[in-house]
Amino acid sequence: MELTSVVTPGVESGVPHGACLTAFAEAVLGTDATALVAARQQVLAELGPAGLVDAAAVVATFMQMDRIADGAGIPLDAAFVEPTQEMRTRLGFNDFASAQNTLSVVT
Repeated sequence: MELTSVVTPGVESGVPHGACLTAFAEAVLGTDATALVAARQQVLAELGPAGLVDAAAVVATFMQMDRIADGAGIPLDAAFVEPTQEMRTRLGFNDFASAQNTLSVVT
């Protein structure tokens, strides 16, 4: 498996149906409904109904990781604290109860 494929468009991952699955994950996380429909249809064509369900479950699981981390009290990674400070303050994210997981570590 070629890990650089995750951050470098056009690099083949070596994962069966990797391009199709990457396009699906990006479409799920994006805002283009047309792209999502097309990506969903491509997964269905290449992997069948069970493959589509599995792919959707994997994407959903990864999306839940932040919520699980918040619930468990895991702080924001140190590398993200400083670069996001202004945005978190402006949008009120530091007022969320889960922000205390991070703020208590960095203050």
